[in-house]
Amino acid sequence: MKVLITGGAGYIGSTVATACIEAGIDVVILDDLSKGLRAFCEGREFYEGDIADSAVLARVLADHRDIDAVVHCAARIVVPESVTDPLGYYDTNVGKTIVLLQHLRDAGITRIVFSSSAAVYAGESGQGADESSRLAPSSPYATTKAMVEQILKDAASNGDFRAIALRYFNPIGADPQMRTGLQNPLPSHALGKIMQSRAAGEPFSITGNDWPTRDGSGLRDYIHVWDLALAHVAAVQRFDQVATIDQPYQVINIGTGEGVTVRELVAAFERVTGESLPLVETTRRPGDQAGAFAIVDRAAAVLDWHAERSVDDGVRDAITWAQKLPSVR
Repeated sequence: MKVLITGGAGYIGSTVATACIEAGIDVVILDDLSKGLRAFCEGREFYEGDIADSAVLARVLADHRDIDAVVHCAARIVVPESVTDPLGYYDTNVGKTIVLLQHLRDAGITRIVFSSSAAVYAGESGQGADESSRLAPSSPYATTKAMVEQILKDAASNGDFRAIALRYFNPIGADPQMRTGLQNPLPSHALGKIMQSRAAGEPFSITGNDWPTRDGSGLRDYIHVWDLALAHVAAVQRFDQVATIDQPYQVINIGTGEGVTVRELVAAFERVTGESLPLVETTRRPGDQAGAFAIVDRAAAVLDWHAERSVDDGVRDAITWAQKLPSVR
């Protein structure tokens, strides 16, 4: 079996590639290296280029006529950036995906695993979300994910593809063997901000203390990136049993099934480091939400997959990777 991984030099795509290789799946990587690292592609079949570059796509597809499926991870992913550059996000995440899909359709490649996001859900409740929960994307980034899902659903209904959209919750950590990890030294997610506060010797800000959660701080479902990668392996291996001719489009939540508040994430960080982290409380920021956690019954049923690593594991691996990152870049 062979898969093409777009964005395969990035945080998630590179980890998915490693997990696929360890499962005996051949991988081909397509990445423009705008955010990804060339080091993550060493020893792998790698093509440098944009997913909407017809010449590059033609070369990839001509060289690898035996591609069985595509794992589409390539995207711009920074929520605040999407607010200030919505046209750029719609162009990259939606427009270029359409070009990619047209080339795949014309080449007869019909299996798509899409890197979607739990950001498509309404996140005001702090409760669990299953695949039928209400959608309410709260940023241009989240809207691009919902739009691509709809495109895949419509194309699948037309017989162009079969597709599985994996709605990720909140990835943390790194490859446990430290081969790949988050390539951004200043990530904008909560754990990244906690690590930056510790490095600077500054208090960490909890934004909002009146959310409808058990301690008033926001809540997320933090999934270890290696568990997330293994979910992709399961989706590729079970693709034909999940996305069938009769039901060619499927959505699956990928998370731990447990919510972790910001205060609990700080507590995990303190357990791992053995250090206390000073905190300050500030008001909610525009666009903030209480959050949600994944209801993962469907992933267990159709992929025979469940998360195995703890939040502490994710924090520990993220810290170890951050120490290694300067030597990788």
